[in-house]
Amino acid sequence: MLILASNSPRRKQILEMLGFDFDVKPSDCDETVCSGLTPSQIVCELAQRKACSVSHGLGDVVLGSDTVVSIDGCILGKPDSEQEAVSMLQKLSGRCHSVFTGVCVTNGCQTETLFVEAKVYFKQLDLKTIKQYVRTGEPMDKAGAYGVQGLGGKFVDKIEGDYYAVMGLPSTVTKELLMRFGLPLKNRDGNRNE
Repeated sequence: MLILASNSPRRKQILEMLGFDFDVKPSDCDETVCSGLTPSQIVCELAQRKACSVSHGLGDVVLGSDTVVSIDGCILGKPDSEQEAVSMLQKLSGRCHSVFTGVCVTNGCQTETLFVEAKVYFKQLDLKTIKQYVRTGEPMDKAGAYGVQGLGGKFVDKIEGDYYAVMGLPSTVTKELLMRFGLPLKNRDGNRNE
């Protein structure tokens, strides 16, 4: 059985799209990380921490994931306030930034962790547009204060890399990892391929 250690509707949607059956058990692990880590180290550390905290004693395969936005050496997680969301979007406006997503799969005995980096190019945004978007509430639970799959997608000029990594779970590497752990995919009829 596969357990998703996240309550993210986007990660659930991607796993369903990939064709895996799974249950959800969100992690409540501490997400504080040491300073001085690179974005890739942070997302790998947190993805592994989330997966392992849920995996403890279950015997199931657990998937954990974490996403951060990085620009100018600064890491942008989820904004703590509307003002912070506005500030983040002003920083991203008209520029390219990196989105790092870490993925960890563990069964309690074997653990594999990796990350994917995607480059996202933002259009130039004026303050009025940014404030209108922030008032929708969409940015408040998303790294970098935008959702590429939602209203925030209109700010994106182009993406180099995995679109789904920007959403929060890279599709190709996640599927490959889960299949290495022996998880079957559903066929077109919704039944599992053994």
